[in-house]
Amino acid sequence: MIGSILTWAVQRRLASIDHFRQHPHEVQQRVLQELLLAARTTEWGHRYGFADAPSAREFAQRVPISSYEELYPTLERVLRGEVDVLWPGRVLWFAKSSGTTNARSKFIPVTPASLHESHYRAGRDMTATATLLYPESRVLDGKTLSLGGTHAPNPFRPEAPDSRVGDVSAVIMQNLPGWAEYIRTPPLELALLDEWEEKIERIARHVLGVNVSVLAGVPTWIIVLLRRVTELAGAADITEVWPNLRLFLHGAVAFGPYRELFRQLIPREQMGYLEIYNASEGYFAFQDQPDCEDLLLLLDHGIYYEFIPADQFEAEIPQTLTLEQVERGKNYALVISTNAGLWRYKIGDTVRFTSLAPYRIRITGRTKHFLNAFGEEVVIENADAALAAACRATGTTVRDFTAAPIYFEATESSRGGHQWIIEFTHPPHDPAQFTRVLDETLRQLNSDYDAKRHRDLALAAPVLTVAPTGTFDRWLARKGKLGGQHKIPRLSNSREFLEEILREIA
Repeated sequence: MIGSILTWAVQRRLASIDHFRQHPHEVQQRVLQELLLAARTTEWGHRYGFADAPSAREFAQRVPISSYEELYPTLERVLRGEVDVLWPGRVLWFAKSSGTTNARSKFIPVTPASLHESHYRAGRDMTATATLLYPESRVLDGKTLSLGGTHAPNPFRPEAPDSRVGDVSAVIMQNLPGWAEYIRTPPLELALLDEWEEKIERIARHVLGVNVSVLAGVPTWIIVLLRRVTELAGAADITEVWPNLRLFLHGAVAFGPYRELFRQLIPREQMGYLEIYNASEGYFAFQDQPDCEDLLLLLDHGIYYEFIPADQFEAEIPQTLTLEQVERGKNYALVISTNAGLWRYKIGDTVRFTSLAPYRIRITGRTKHFLNAFGEEVVIENADAALAAACRATGTTVRDFTAAPIYFEATESSRGGHQWIIEFTHPPHDPAQFTRVLDETLRQLNSDYDAKRHRDLALAAPVLTVAPTGTFDRWLARKGKLGGQHKIPRLSNSREFLEEILREIA
């Protein structure tokens, strides 16, 4: 009965989803005006004339685009407790984000408005959509098992115990509304443990007897948990432990390389998989069609979007497009203005529109994380698709990977190349075939890569290095980044990360 009541409650959001699908431009203009009105008395509101209710064009002319590094001096003041700087009031919670793993953490403000109007509203929309797509599964009758990170006191305000920093998943969990806390497992005291080996073990033992119907989290850690639960239960597979498991909501990393492994771990034809695009800065999109991996862009969730075309990525003052100006099939860098006080903030992600009615996207990579040492322009989307094809061809699955160039000076010939370090769940019987399919698929997907690979003139064939089990976890642990939302840097034009991981193998 409780599950039926919750289903009815969340499905009330379906009408709102249909509204922004049908009236995207009007909704986005309303969101912009609401943001400007709310922040008109802040320092930035006064500086840029938010009280004038500037149009989208005037807003873009007045307010500069900022990267994290450019905005940091202002964000540091917010971290130290100053009020009414970027958003009204004093911000108490901050999402500590590493993006693609590096030594310097980012601290992203999380306001009550962004929690409730972005993260939680989008969570309800995702839940409503799932109950619509999978009505027979009755996903709200059981518990949603979610893995997250942890939070700690704000190091910039040691005198203020109520100010906290942590993974966005931990910030969200700690502040969940009652209805959402009711349907999730494990309890917060386990979910927020900061030692990941202990966390996985204690959660696995706790959830053995829980009726889990939905999984939510990063695929890599869900895999570890599923294996441990199955082992503890002495079961053949997880469906013997959780017979009502029907849905996995996944995000943070591309799912393609993991799809076959999850089919093995959860051998159930009715199992559903939906992707979410949720970051420290906000909840941007989710998969609303089970047979199509495109993500519906969320337009009435406290976020106003602008888009930088690919030819403007490196411009000193890049020109932006509004939603109504984008085109299908082109790469854009996301620029957002949010109810957490991020104004024309360049988050570093790139997307490609696959549909304009409604607006659907695919994540194609990062503005700073791609392979383009020789003009090949390989983005994450290419890499994920090629790895998935190579896995299918060789009957294996990838757990983690990174790739970087082999520069001319590192080769005996005048050609460059790419080196891939891949940790498999089980190595392919024929690594040469895996590498060949990876290369062939990249050539099919990317004309620039294909041109450089023509007759091996500019690019030699990829070099595959098979990493022993646990290599990437050891590297993350050495960096103090094991667990949570920390991710392996997938593609880089520098060999820095790759060389560090090679040392873990040596």
